[in-house]
Amino acid sequence: MKYYIIIPAHNEADFIALTLESLVSQTVAPSKLVVVNDNSTDETAAIVEDFIEKYDYISLVNKTSEAIHLPGSKVIQAFHKGYETIDSEYDIIVKLDADLILPTNYFETILNHFKKDNSIGMVGGFAFIEKNGDWILENLTDKDHIRGAFKAYRKECFLQIGNLKPAMGWDTVDELLCKFHGWKVVTDATLKVKHLKPTGANYNKTARYKQGEAFYALGYGFFITSIASFKLAFLKGKPLLFFDYLQGYWKAKTNQNPLLVTTEQAKFIRNYRWKKMKEKLFN
Repeated sequence: MKYYIIIPAHNEADFIALTLESLVSQTVAPSKLVVVNDNSTDETAAIVEDFIEKYDYISLVNKTSEAIHLPGSKVIQAFHKGYETIDSEYDIIVKLDADLILPTNYFETILNHFKKDNSIGMVGGFAFIEKNGDWILENLTDKDHIRGAFKAYRKECFLQIGNLKPAMGWDTVDELLCKFHGWKVVTDATLKVKHLKPTGANYNKTARYKQGEAFYALGYGFFITSIASFKLAFLKGKPLLFFDYLQGYWKAKTNQNPLLVTTEQAKFIRNYRWKKMKEKLFN
């Protein structure tokens, strides 16, 4: 199976060499690896150029966007820019962050999952962050959720969900749409990915409201949003985020922001979320 990787990168000079080194060291190499340099003001592009000289499957695409970092939209717009440059001869498309160190067997294992079960639409490992000299699980989501930092999609699934949505919540809606269309999502606990820059490190208060807006855009409704907001604020160890998330939700609802999903998909998503909550309560 052929897999292509697209890496959006903005001022990642401190990390991207480590990420690329872990990718060129894979037991099964990618057929194409595209780095999208999104308005970087550091040495990101120069570092990528050094790798391009050694590996012909690596390429660099430059993109100019706003400097402000809002979660979701900026990174996915960069991903789209990279996607425009590739052909359609891939079996698996991968979106990666530029601040990761992956185990050398990462993509060999990912491909084996796809080969063994044709109903699998997405596969990923788990993110670990460094704390007091140890690498611990970045425990912000359920263990059946693939982090947005490393997403691998079967081509047919990726096309069916309609590419990635340029908005916060994209890395949840993709999985929900995957399940809506009957595909399986698989996480592999043996694949431990080192995440060098913790999620949300650069987000400001405006960006935090975006999480609540994302819950609205996913069609969650108020009660599911409240539960999801409480859980996420608790996992982040910042209880007051709960109120930021709810404020973002009500702002989106008041403004009648567009949803990321159809009415039918939103109904499926709510039913799925309630089902998962009941399973956790009674199992």
